[in-house]
Amino acid sequence: MTDRDANLGTNPAAGCLVAVVDDDESILRSLEYLLESADYAVRLFPSATALLDGGRLASIDCVISDIDMPGTDGFELLRLIHAEREDLPVIFITGYPERLKTLSSLPGVAPRWFTKPFRAEDLLAAVGEAVRNSPR
Repeated sequence: MTDRDANLGTNPAAGCLVAVVDDDESILRSLEYLLESADYAVRLFPSATALLDGGRLASIDCVISDIDMPGTDGFELLRLIHAEREDLPVIFITGYPERLKTLSSLPGVAPRWFTKPFRAEDLLAAVGEAVRNSPR
């Protein structure tokens, strides 16, 4: 049993690492503060490439990603993450809800998603659920 497993019963955030991917620095910082206030360890990435090239996917328990980013967008990031770690939970955030229609064209994929602005407690609940239900 790992420390993470032992602590999940009392505090789902204990020992859990959440990666946040967004090209907007203010969104990165606000999500960092929110997640840290709930006792999650947080790593920030200004692009999908930064996350993928960082070699950290094995240590991450949940990813929160914007959809609309230059270069590799959130949908492509999801595809690349699941090619390496199919069980890694991904939560999307977007200011463009019409883009979520693309999710229906991704077979077998059903990530949680939130439109901006979203309620902080709803996002924290989704992260907690993702971590609790993760097979890791």
